Amino acid sequence: MAAKAPPSQQSSELETQLLEDEFQFVLCEGCQQESPNLKLLTCLHTLCLSCLSENKPIGQCPVCRTTIPQASGIPDMDNLLFASLQARLSIYKKIVDRVDLFCDNCKSEGEFWCSECEEFLCKKCFEAHQRYLKRDSHEAKRVTDVRAGSARDFLEGTRKASNLSCSNVTHKSQTLSIYCKKCCKPVCCVCALLDSKHSGQHCDINTEIQLRQEELSTMSLELKQRKSGFEDAYKALQDEVARLEQVSSETREQIQQRVEQLVRLIRQEEEELLGLVETRQEQGRRELARELRRVEGVLRRMEAGERLVEKMSLYATDQEVMDMQPFIKDSLEELQRLQPTAAGGRVQAARDFAECKGRLQALVERVTGQTEAASAQATENSHQVRLSFYLFFSGNFVLQGYLARIQG
Repeated sequence: MAAKAPPSQQSSELETQLLEDEFQFVLCEGCQQESPNLKLLTCLHTLCLSCLSENKPIGQCPVCRTTIPQASGIPDMDNLLFASLQARLSIYKKIVDRVDLFCDNCKSEGEFWCSECEEFLCKKCFEAHQRYLKRDSHEAKRVTDVRAGSARDFLEGTRKASNLSCSNVTHKSQTLSIYCKKCCKPVCCVCALLDSKHSGQHCDINTEIQLRQEELSTMSLELKQRKSGFEDAYKALQDEVARLEQVSSETREQIQQRVEQLVRLIRQEEEELLGLVETRQEQGRRELARELRRVEGVLRRMEAGERLVEKMSLYATDQEVMDMQPFIKDSLEELQRLQPTAAGGRVQAARDFAECKGRLQALVERVTGQTEAASAQATENSHQVRLSFYLFFSGNFVLQGYLARIQG
């Protein structure tokens, strides 16, 4: 019997499993693997470069089949949020699994973690760190305390430690608290005071970040309300598929039962009728399948939008909100403009099988004993014949010309 794992190892394995289950959303949606190079598509699905390269000949998102506009097949927008979460979660997993916890300065045993420096520290380096960087509000935690907390706690701590940086490389040490509406980017106090182009155009950066988050949340809520319309359309299309199959099956059975009564000479007509049913059925299938794929793609895009906005509000740093919000907003606005297909409107899947039934009835009457004179009379009174077929087949009289052809 295998030795039972110690409680600490069992706890670590359980925490790792929970971590993997809760944060599956940060993986590539194609291969379900971690990747440092995640791209955000206009449909708001996330794929790695490997999956995008494999999918390049198709030029569509493999999840929802939305066209990738870039000719190279590689979107320009990086998913900064998911890439950042992967990196931060890998640190947390190292701490939980007790793997390679060495001081980044002297390679001794790492007992502390500073989210600002993104470094492990031994006790000696920690004391020096506190002495020199205490004024900078660097908060180093014991790895045992990090391990005792949840992944959400760890991510929240690293989220707070991630600050916006000034676009002016000489002002990297400056704290950003201002947003320039004209330049559409955050600036430091030095830039706001010395650069005249920012004059009178700035506001508080936290206010701008809050407005962007609220805008995305509002759009996500509106899409969630509209999502029911697409879900109803998807259900209606599925019902159309089922009805198409039912009508096809019933019509095929009727044709086969009647054709069995005919002689060998009309086997060719039997094959022609069955072929016509197959054609109608295939046409309906193609149209419904195409519309189903479209609506399914829209639903997946909406789900991706909801999920991304939710994760943005939970985990995104200020820098990630500023970088990603315009792109996500454009995609959400595009989704808002879409309309669900009305069932029975643009797609009419269950084709009218009147042509098959009319030709079948004409064939039966022709084979069951009508004389040539009676056939000629039936041809001359084609209007009355069409009306009879209409009543017999509940309104299906589309292709009565076949009767005149076979009777002639």
